[in-house]
Amino acid sequence: MVREADVAPPVVRGTAAWRYFGDFRDLLLAGQVLVLQVAHPVVAAGVRDHSDYREDPWTRLMRTGASLSIYVYGGTRGAQAEAERLRKLHRAFTGTADGRRYSALDPGAYAWVHATLVMAPVDAQRFFGRPMSTSELDEYYAQMCGIGRILGVRGRDLPPTWPEFERYYRETIAGFGPNETISTLFETIDTVRKPFSRMSDRRWSKLQKGHSSAQMFLIRATLPPELRERLGLQWTEEDARKFARFCRATRMLGTVVPPPLRTVHMRAIGKLNVWLRAHPWAYRFFVRS
Repeated sequence: MVREADVAPPVVRGTAAWRYFGDFRDLLLAGQVLVLQVAHPVVAAGVRDHSDYREDPWTRLMRTGASLSIYVYGGTRGAQAEAERLRKLHRAFTGTADGRRYSALDPGAYAWVHATLVMAPVDAQRFFGRPMSTSELDEYYAQMCGIGRILGVRGRDLPPTWPEFERYYRETIAGFGPNETISTLFETIDTVRKPFSRMSDRRWSKLQKGHSSAQMFLIRATLPPELRERLGLQWTEEDARKFARFCRATRMLGTVVPPPLRTVHMRAIGKLNVWLRAHPWAYRFFVRS
């Protein structure tokens, strides 16, 4: 029997996932994606008990970006190797939440994390670029489902078509609400430490305030309205006008950047990380574990 992952369109130059997954504008949704992921109770428990993002968020962010770049732009072998690494890492992430045992490899939670990464580039184009066409969405979703299979997401845990995926996405979010991990995430954004030790405290104090304000604004702007309301995040008409202006400016910036250059950073990181993983001595030298 042929698996869906084996027949999914490959991620090659010019295809939908190649063009959109690593678009520089996707970075604007980093906070939104984190909130949506930890809104899932199993993911929230795993992050609370096992993640070091609060103590070292910058390193965690870089590792996450490196992982994403590999399984989209690192080729089939690179994606398979990264998938094996991720699953081995997450097997140890178990614990108890609300009196019930959980595992980071819980199929529903594991699929949800992948689902948020599937949706982010679609949202980024909807907000800051040109919304994907129906044919692009179909190709993109088939490609991301194929990557999901490589990563270990079960076929039955993601809907087979894009319209069904959108419905699954909305229905899943409808069950989310406030939790301790989301509150901790907001606190971390507000108090994040400076990324470089040589940066003066005074300089970072000024930059950190702007960074926190911008991150929280983008989170409030891009979260689904119903979840934003349940989390108690305020959104005013002036905020909406401000976000509309920001979207227009970002859209204009995107039009002057040639499509291949919009993803060049992620493609370069993906190739570099595939090489580093194939040369452990270099990986140990350049990347602190």
